Amino acid sequence: MNQTLLVELFTEELPPKALAKLGEAFAAGIVNGLKNRDFLEADSVATSFASPRRLAVSITKVRATSPDKQIREKVLPVAVALDANGNATAPLAKKLAALGFPNLQVSDLERAVDGKAESFFYSYTAPGTALAASLQAALEDAIAKLPIPKVMSYQRPDGSTVHFVRPVHSIIALHGSDIVDLNALGLSAGRSTQGHRFLSAGTVTINHADDYNRALKEEGKVTANVEERKEQIRQALLAKANGDQILMPESLLDEVAALVEWPVVYECHFEEEFLAVPQECLILTMQTNQKYFAVTDAAGKLRSRFLIVSNLATDTPEHIIQGNERVVRPRLSDAKFFFEQDKKKTLADRLPLLANVVYHNKLGSQAERTQRVKTLAGAIAKLINADVALAERGALLAKADLLTDMVGEFPELQGIMGTYYAKHDGEHAEVAAAASEHYQPRFAGDALPATATGTAVALADKLETLVGIWGIGLQPTGDKDPFALRRHALGILRMLVEKRLTISLQALLGAAVALFAGNSNFKDPSAEVLNFLYDRLRGQLRERGFSQNEVEAVVAQNPDSLDNIVERLQAVQSFAALPESASLAAANKRITNILKKAEGTPGEINPSLLQEAAEQALYKAMGDVKPSVDQAYAAGDFTGALKTLAALREGVDAFFNDVMVNAEDLALRNNRLALLASLHGMLNQVADISKLAA
Repeated sequence: MNQTLLVELFTEELPPKALAKLGEAFAAGIVNGLKNRDFLEADSVATSFASPRRLAVSITKVRATSPDKQIREKVLPVAVALDANGNATAPLAKKLAALGFPNLQVSDLERAVDGKAESFFYSYTAPGTALAASLQAALEDAIAKLPIPKVMSYQRPDGSTVHFVRPVHSIIALHGSDIVDLNALGLSAGRSTQGHRFLSAGTVTINHADDYNRALKEEGKVTANVEERKEQIRQALLAKANGDQILMPESLLDEVAALVEWPVVYECHFEEEFLAVPQECLILTMQTNQKYFAVTDAAGKLRSRFLIVSNLATDTPEHIIQGNERVVRPRLSDAKFFFEQDKKKTLADRLPLLANVVYHNKLGSQAERTQRVKTLAGAIAKLINADVALAERGALLAKADLLTDMVGEFPELQGIMGTYYAKHDGEHAEVAAAASEHYQPRFAGDALPATATGTAVALADKLETLVGIWGIGLQPTGDKDPFALRRHALGILRMLVEKRLTISLQALLGAAVALFAGNSNFKDPSAEVLNFLYDRLRGQLRERGFSQNEVEAVVAQNPDSLDNIVERLQAVQSFAALPESASLAAANKRITNILKKAEGTPGEINPSLLQEAAEQALYKAMGDVKPSVDQAYAAGDFTGALKTLAALREGVDAFFNDVMVNAEDLALRNNRLALLASLHGMLNQVADISKLAA
């Protein structure tokens, strides 16, 4: 009979950062174990539960017994099973006994061709198995494969030693209302669990697997599903907003949801004087150290109130509120102290100390690296028409905040604090902005530097890292990228593409390589880094919605500047939609192959040697469209340039139908190759459209 199955492990408090993964893995392990053993229907639905003190899964439509199976077993090749007289051999008797059919006769077996030889087969019906044995195996597999961050060993009251993430106190295994007989972690399954440690009466008895979620909520004061609990927290926080904004990053919501079973939100306050400290410091200490939710006004300015998520519902929460306010006060005081102390020394005064900070033993100190980034930032500033002096100053001070007390306490604030301190020191606004902007973009979708100075320093910082680390042989391998070179490459590409910077990639890499002149540990990685950048560019452009062939048509040309690459792709996309595109793309591919095989470089076209009507017509058609194509290309109208080329389709098709390119007459052959070379140049001015025929 199909019924809902419930399996729960009731434990001591589980590690909060691992809870969600443990819950998902436990549920997946049970589900997969039963599915592989044929206990689930096609429309069985699994629900995962995970709270600080339990891992559980509920699965609908679970069979009590797996279905009988029709099995066709290969026994032995006929040549082995029978002797020369056609009698059964000893190997056959041995094989039948091993299969559990010692009394079978040769006449009971099916004789059929198996590949090139004949073999004996036996078909039979294997009866289904009961749920208990299969669930026992599925549970053991699920437990063994849990992503436990650190295994704990503990003793059961009977003296047996158990290895698990935390001590387990009880197991529920219910199929409908029936207890499934199984044992794990030194415990036998039952139907009882424990509710909330303080808000419930204690033991909660689950009479039916379908009652689990309801019974825990109503009797146990436990919201067992982690996503449901997370949404409860989100809604409770929003209800307390009162027109303000609640800062609730998903990572914080995840962690808090893993700390409570019955979430309740309370409002707390701190002294207004702390608002003189940069709000990023206060927000970070509340979120990181205390798991509190900061509150800002509609403009994003921090309020002196914050919200906490408690695991205890009470009508008199004063002691909870006062306790949390008392706990956060020293943290905010520390932040204020660090800020005031840091302001006593300028960023420029800290620069000599960077010589004591090792960047990499093969690349020197942070002071040496700062000088390299300064040089490169100045060079880039010239290329993008930014202020060279500001770019060099911004690069010089960009890492100075690493030596401040605040960043020492909160490394996540590097750059942010540099901007605050640079403003306090009276530095130019763009120099101050560069302290934080040079880290951008920090992740996919992050904002790009807003200022020209920040852009120059950000490009210089990322290029210096990419080229320097690669040059000492520490390029990414497989999924290992300890220096985040992929992220740096993506950041460089985003700035070049989205800011439409007309800068030569070769020039950028050349300037970066020049920084390491004289370093015996460094080997010029320009060619490898350029290919690495193009590979990242391909992925980045595909994420924008362009097809692989469209991307390849543009990137295969190894564009040295990326300022108009999106426009080129849009042009290719528009061209690909034209009815003429397939024919021209195929023709271009054919031309490319012909020119590759040709000896030497084709010369100029001699019109007097164009003998066939088709080649004369193609030459004329090319001459007719070339001015329009060149004009559109020069104006950046890549779509117009490609669409104009569509007029050549008939002429190109006729040429390949009527003209023999590799004529015996060498002069004719070279002239036709020159015609194709000229056509190839026109067709590939915007992109290599032959890639559309790939």
